[in-house]
Amino acid sequence: MTSSAALQPDTSPITACTVARDVQNFDLLIEDMETELGEGWGDLNFADATAYLSQPEASALEFIAIAVDNEDNEDEALLSTIGDLITRTKDMGIRVILIADELSPIALHQLLKLGADDFVPYPLPEGALHDAIERIRAAAANPALVEEAANAGGPGGKLRSGKPGDKEGVIMPVHGLAGGVGSSTFAVNLAWELATVDKKRTPKVCLLDLDFQFGSASTYLDLPRRDAVYEMLSDMENTDDEAFKQTLLTFNDKISVLTAPADILPLDLVSAEDIERLVTLAQRNFDFVIIDMPTTLVQWTEVVLGMSQVYFGMLELDLRSAQNTLRLIRALKAEDLPHEKIRYTLNRAPKFTDMASKSRAKRMAESLDIDLSLHLPDGGKQVPQSCDHGLPISETSSKNPLRREISKLAQSLIDIELVEETA
Repeated sequence: MTSSAALQPDTSPITACTVARDVQNFDLLIEDMETELGEGWGDLNFADATAYLSQPEASALEFIAIAVDNEDNEDEALLSTIGDLITRTKDMGIRVILIADELSPIALHQLLKLGADDFVPYPLPEGALHDAIERIRAAAANPALVEEAANAGGPGGKLRSGKPGDKEGVIMPVHGLAGGVGSSTFAVNLAWELATVDKKRTPKVCLLDLDFQFGSASTYLDLPRRDAVYEMLSDMENTDDEAFKQTLLTFNDKISVLTAPADILPLDLVSAEDIERLVTLAQRNFDFVIIDMPTTLVQWTEVVLGMSQVYFGMLELDLRSAQNTLRLIRALKAEDLPHEKIRYTLNRAPKFTDMASKSRAKRMAESLDIDLSLHLPDGGKQVPQSCDHGLPISETSSKNPLRREISKLAQSLIDIELVEETA
């Protein structure tokens, strides 16, 4: 690896460089850069990168790899600097690869919108950087590929080109870490926003209500509870794609919903194998699968956690949420389960001007050693009114602050999925 000093004019030509607050935090990136480019690359911090782009030799760069992590995510000024760096680099005709380690979906969406050519998650999967470099080189050689990729999800298009039954949808469970924290409201409205927020791309979205006792997705969408749900759950071994889809209900021709059964049933009615088959059926037929989980931990919670790409843990700024979060983390660590998949979501988060409550939230996150990656504002009385009317918030109060935040999240998830699918 060449150091920052190696970027001086009297050295051998540099064709690429990494830009990070501290590149040593991305040791796998260092190894892959050395494998791909040998000594023909350098590393810079964000301040030095801005200065280097003003030098004549910067025009010889083929690409820069900007590496950001969750610490950068908490620094709004730094994110603004990174955004300016991406914009300036693109104006110079230099390609940008974004390396993200636990960056929030909203921040990632903002950086991708500024023009990053490719996105690679960190830790880097085997060969991911090589593939990203090959893609940007192919795009540079044939600019028409860029336009084709941008139009891949045109009107009526799907994120996944596979036929029904041959998809690989994104699984995103929502788990309330205490009663009444708004997990069902979030799950229902996230599913709706994913299906409607982007007019050019229409992903197929499925909402599974796995709270078999008190699931409220059917109430929030004014859908009937069907006996067919119990019949399917009782015979999962013989349930195929067609039987699964016939059990679903459709809300406004946009999202497919598996409601909770009509009667209160024990949560151990189904086995872990049954739930795995159910989620697999949904994943094979939809682009996004949102799962409303019961608050109670059951034998199949581990299965859903293992199959998920992102597992939303909903909590509020109160002692019960803090205690339950701590107990959940201990339980997952004791069983060596992937607790790092959980994205802790603070509902009814304090307003920007409420400095005392914001300080409390920060102290709670520090004491639990977690990152509150999503802050959802209090939607006020409009939220329960919308639920009582059986409609998503966007259909009754489109300018509601909670609805706007969920809409931003949905758009970022679609953009991330499109980038990965194009890759």
